[in-house]
Order: sequence, then C-alpha cells, then structure tokens
Amino acid sequence: MNLQLQRNVSLKPFNTLQIDARADWFAELTDLEQCTQLPDLCRQQPLLILGGGSNIILAGNVHGLVLLNRLRGIAVLDEDDDSVRVQVAAGENWDAFVQHSLELGWCGLENLSAIPGTVGAAPMQNIGAYGVELKDVVERVGVFYLADGTFTELSAPDCAFGYRDSIFKHALKDRCLITHVVFRLRKRPALKLEYGEIRAEIAKQRMSAESLTPLQLRQIIIAVRARKLPDPRQLPNVGSFFKNPVIPAAQLQTLLATWPNLVHYPVDGAQTKVAAGWLIDQLGWKGRVHGKAQVHEQQALVLVNMGGDSEDVLGLARQIQADVWERFGIELEMEPLIIGLA
Repeated sequence: MNLQLQRNVSLKPFNTLQIDARADWFAELTDLEQCTQLPDLCRQQPLLILGGGSNIILAGNVHGLVLLNRLRGIAVLDEDDDSVRVQVAAGENWDAFVQHSLELGWCGLENLSAIPGTVGAAPMQNIGAYGVELKDVVERVGVFYLADGTFTELSAPDCAFGYRDSIFKHALKDRCLITHVVFRLRKRPALKLEYGEIRAEIAKQRMSAESLTPLQLRQIIIAVRARKLPDPRQLPNVGSFFKNPVIPAAQLQTLLATWPNLVHYPVDGAQTKVAAGWLIDQLGWKGRVHGKAQVHEQQALVLVNMGGDSEDVLGLARQIQADVWERFGIELEMEPLIIGLA
C-alpha cells in the first residue's frame, strides 16, 4: 500500500492550538510497509511527523511533507501472574490505551490518564503526571530510521529519558519514526497518591484511599485535570505551556525568604523543582490577553488561542518569560515544540 500524498493541506484539524498553517505535502501512515517509501521522500524534502498535535506550535506553513502517524494495534507479547508486556502501535490514542489497559487489569498508567496525544508521541516528551513518568513503565521503543530504512528497538536506557526529555528530542531528532512502544505493566496495583490534589479529590468524593482501585484513581485524575486544563476542543491549547523549572537549592532558600508560600518539590539534595504555574499566577497573568491569545482564567500554565496565529501565542509566552525572569530570576522553558521557527 503506497502513501497517498496530498498537496497544500490545512493542518488546523491536526494541532490542538488549531493554528491554520498549511503543509506543502501531507500523507497518513497506516501500515508499516509504507515506511519503505520514507527514505526516498526524506531525501527530496523535509519531513514532519505528527501524532495528536497536542504539543506543537506551528509558527508558519510547513514546507515539505507532513506525515500523520496512524499506525494501529495492541498486542500482548507475554505475561505471568505479576505483569504483562504489551506492544502498542504509535498511532494509538494515548488515553484510550490507558482506559483499555486498566479495564484489562493492567496497572501502572492510571496517573497518566487524560493526557492528550498518541502513544508514539509519549516517549519523545517522556510524559509525566502526579508522580509517574513514562520511563517508569516503558521497556522498549520501536523505531524506523529514515536515512537507511531499517527497523530496530531501543531499550528504555537507550532512550535517555529525562524530565520532559528523551533522545528523540536530541540525537535522534528528525532521524527516525517511532513505530511502537513496549510496556511492562503490573497486575497488582501499587497506587501513587502522594500529590495533595489527588488526596483532596479522594476526600471530596468521600472515597477510601486504602480501598481505591486503579480505575477509580483514573477517574480521580480525570476530574482533577478537567478543573485545571481546559478541553482543547472547546478552548484551543497545548496543555501546560511551560516546564516546571529546576533550580539550585540555594536559590530556593533565597526565594523563600521573600515568597514563603512558593510551591516546590525536592529533586535531590542540590536541586528543587518549582511550580511554574505558581510563579505565573503570583504575577497576575491569569486572564490577560495578547492579540488573540489569552492566559486561561483558571490555570496560569495554559495559553489559549482565540482564533489567532502563533505570533500572538508566542508573544504572550515571551512576555510571561520576561516577567518571571525579572521578578524571580528563573528562566521558564516552553514545553511545546515550535515548528517553523529557527
């Protein structure tokens, strides 16, 4: 089956900021056999691979080929009484897979519920939430190398997972296509309930933390996220726009002298992670507008596109970065990938 190439396609339906950039060429990848065409196509023009489009900002039209990864399939490789190894194609919807796994009694992904995007995009960002990161459950990642047309698998250590980071954003950037991810999931729950928001929601719903099931925890996570992060189908956004900065412990102590309520989490003895949303909120950014972009009124970490383009969104983001730097001496790093901006 050959790739069906289309010309001059709007990418608005394929990015959650709903920016109306266009692709010179566009195709959907639905079968592994179609990968064999990619090396020749890549030699002719640049290639951009999209999953759910939930973590990108299109800063202009895309010159070259945009490939929408729609590889599908979920297969159990092996299992025993304690765990299961399952291979999931890169084009599968992430949250649908989380739901599917929990319904089958496979545990470990419940804290990663309601994160938008596809399975193939998850390793790139090493997605994480509420004390769990993708690296905690990944065993291998399948890739197709665009230069020589070969398939291989990388172990979790080979992927160099870090905080919202991986080898796919550095050494392998633009060099490969993720084809599948192999997970090792538990059959016996080991719930992570350390975050205060989770505990508060459990209490609000008058549930018992001791008897909570993974599926019930998923619903708790969904409820918490729904209050914090607006549905991109209603308010176009990319979720959390800034990473939580990691600062030296000495700098934290200096900041606490002025800002004693600063929300922070220890990383190790020398570094501390600071809540980016708290920093932005303290400076009064909620609800503020720049052009057709707005900081969400309930969540300072979310920037909403109100019908504009990337210039408005990025302009607003840069104003926030400058303000945080001036007041706190902390550099905020944008979480989404900016496409088309040097």
